[in-house]
Amino acid sequence: MIDIKFLKENVEYAKKIFEKRGCNVNIEKFLELHFEVNKLKNELDNLKSEQKRASSREKAMELKSKINDLKPEFTKIKEERDKIWLILPNDLAKDTPDGKDDSENLEIKRVGEFKKFDFAPLPHEVLGQKLGILDLERGSKVAGSGFCYFVGAGADLAIAVYLLARDVLKRKKFKFLIPPVLANHRTFMGTGYFPFEPEGNYKIENENLYAIGTSEQTLLAFHDNEILNSQDLPLLYSAVTPCFRTEVGSYGKSSRGAFRVHQFNKMEQIVFCRPEESEYFHELCLKNIEELMELLEIPYRIVRVCVGDMGAPGYKKYDVEGWFPSFNDFRETHSNTNLTDFQTRRLNIRTEINKTKIFPHTISSTEITDRAVLAIMENCQQSDGSIKIPTALRKYMYDLEVIKN
Repeated sequence: MIDIKFLKENVEYAKKIFEKRGCNVNIEKFLELHFEVNKLKNELDNLKSEQKRASSREKAMELKSKINDLKPEFTKIKEERDKIWLILPNDLAKDTPDGKDDSENLEIKRVGEFKKFDFAPLPHEVLGQKLGILDLERGSKVAGSGFCYFVGAGADLAIAVYLLARDVLKRKKFKFLIPPVLANHRTFMGTGYFPFEPEGNYKIENENLYAIGTSEQTLLAFHDNEILNSQDLPLLYSAVTPCFRTEVGSYGKSSRGAFRVHQFNKMEQIVFCRPEESEYFHELCLKNIEELMELLEIPYRIVRVCVGDMGAPGYKKYDVEGWFPSFNDFRETHSNTNLTDFQTRRLNIRTEINKTKIFPHTISSTEITDRAVLAIMENCQQSDGSIKIPTALRKYMYDLEVIKN
């Protein structure tokens, strides 16, 4: 949720940002509604104060009647304002690349060497089936297309990836939580997934609950409507959870094998920090991703996400993309976003600095997902159909060096 004070002071600038982000809202009309909401609220507050000080029962009843007459108008206009407020996108970092979609993201770094195979490398789904470590057929039998099983050494490999990732973040003082994987409507609204991406989430029938698409949602809402002690900032949180996405709108995107599925595991980095520190922690989370990708021996690149590929809550975003030999290209494995105070404002999460209540900034960043397991399978395969396990993972796999039949 964007700061209305910022809008008042930067109307023409905000118009340009909203136009870039495809948001067609009349800012002047919105500010008029906001002015009317504040005016009516002041009137109601004054009437309530008078009512408390009323010298007679008759006067108190008269004031109560005026309050009751004014409340519906206040509620109606406030709802009209809030409906618009909730669809306004965040500001943009000034160096955000222009562009309409992910094809126009800007590559800024490339790390690692592509393995030169002296054989035709197999895609992960074929390799996994031959080794008996990845089973899409049974996943489809049990839950439908877009689900899979990691089996035996495949499951061990996935667990090892998350154990290594946990150790990387523990060294950086991240605190781990085991959060709910279902969340209510307010949580999705507060984190900015609703009303922007409602079709991407599974709704639980007859409940005010949705399956999370990322632990970002429940990690951020952990402090919903709280005042954080400024001395405790930054708060560094992480969790590894199953995540669920309908993948509506993903037609035509890379979907080979287990690359784009409805259920997957993901470890997240979440930061609550002072506004002046958000750029630092955004870069720190990126460094954590890079450290892990290098330990996993996955070649990767970093891109600055362009305007057209960035969700409405984002202020500045990096994607990290791992190399997949079967695609002969990079594919997204991580996203890392500075959301400024967009989410904390929606969730009413505040802190007090120099006797002034402010909204802290948040960073939401992938640490690792199951896609890393697929990238390891493809990049570390050998001519005999086996998979050489990256050195950093072997201690988590009982010193196993190679997955083979």
